[in-house]
Amino acid sequence: MAETPLLLRAMRGEAADRRPLWIMRQAGRYLPEYRELRQTYSFRELSRSPELAARVTLQPLARYPFDAAIVFADIMSPLPALGVDFHFDPGPVVARPVRDRGAVDALRDPDPEELAPEVMEAIRTVRAELPSRVAVLGFCGAPWTLAAYLVQGRGGKDFPVLRAFAAAEESELQRLLGKLTDAMAVYLIRQAEAGADAVQVFDSWAGLLSLSRWNRLIRPHLETLLERVGRAGVPRILFVQNAPHLLDEYARLPADVISVDWRVDLAGAQARYPGRAVQGNLDPAVLLAGPKTVRKAAERLLGRVAPSGHIVNLGHGILPGTPLESVDALVEAVWEERPQ
Repeated sequence: MAETPLLLRAMRGEAADRRPLWIMRQAGRYLPEYRELRQTYSFRELSRSPELAARVTLQPLARYPFDAAIVFADIMSPLPALGVDFHFDPGPVVARPVRDRGAVDALRDPDPEELAPEVMEAIRTVRAELPSRVAVLGFCGAPWTLAAYLVQGRGGKDFPVLRAFAAAEESELQRLLGKLTDAMAVYLIRQAEAGADAVQVFDSWAGLLSLSRWNRLIRPHLETLLERVGRAGVPRILFVQNAPHLLDEYARLPADVISVDWRVDLAGAQARYPGRAVQGNLDPAVLLAGPKTVRKAAERLLGRVAPSGHIVNLGHGILPGTPLESVDALVEAVWEERPQ
């Protein structure tokens, strides 16, 4: 009989022997086995091959008893189906940035089958390889975060071209966000159909805007995305980075889990939104300090945040150069705790 993943139980606020743990970017540059693969394959080759993506997804689970595996992909992976051409240098670089009506019009309404089929195949492979107690997570970039790269053309400090576009061409930005919302809703639902137990929406750049502009520009699309995925019966985690000024607003969105970075007091958030599951939020830089420091920080987090409905994670992706022993220390702290 299939065992319900501990992560899903935490999302529902159910009692358990311990808190679930996974780490954002847990399959990546801190792992020697991943770095070995990168000597042969580029990031794009790894992410576009279902076999290699599944292999990378499973690497951290072979080393650590994490409670979830998040599929190895890039937030840009579904965008070729919309007609977006990009490469990595090292982050995504868009060949033709979207900065006017014609560019928005040129984005295709994607065939669902063309939305990163390699990601769906990787999820199917990972789900077949893992025991039912380990959750498989799909994900997507939030519409605003995807628009940041499409408009700016590549990552950059504070995305000034994006913010200028939002100010000068708000109607075109809204059309762009609408197209991305429709595509990402289908993309997330298809990941669940392929075997993902839950999905996470990454809004890495929401904090660029003031509360009033966030409410006007971003909230409606994010709410639509989460509602559509929820109607399909897919459990949802929403991660918003560097946006403590938006917390009260995005905590009201229809996500099952509020995931926050290290800038937010997680215990305070948990108290302010009773009945909501929370995820996070150890500072990834703490892991660079070594296992003793990690152990103390993890114990402080566990001591302050109530166990019910808490998914242990970092406040952002694990950093390159993180000692493996630091991850061991985090795992040990979580596994040795016995919530009352």
